[in-house]
Amino acid sequence: MKVLLRNPRREIEIPGPLSVTALLGRLELNREAVLVIRGDTLVPGDAMLGDDDSIEIRPVISGGAA
Repeated sequence: MKVLLRNPRREIEIPGPLSVTALLGRLELNREAVLVIRGDTLVPGDAMLGDDDSIEIRPVISGGAA
C-alpha cells in the first residue's frame, strides 16, 4: 500500500494486508496522535488495509479558545 505521512511529508510503500493498528505499530506511531485516512474517510484501528490502498496519516491537531 502507498502511505503518505505528514510532518515531515514523505511517501512509503508497505506490503498489505495489514490492520491500521499493525501499520501504526510498524511505523512506531501512536494511534491517539494520528488520523488515518483512506480516500476521504477516517479509518478505525481495527480496519484492514489492502495492498492496493492509498493511505494518508496526519498528526492530530487540537486547539481551542483562550
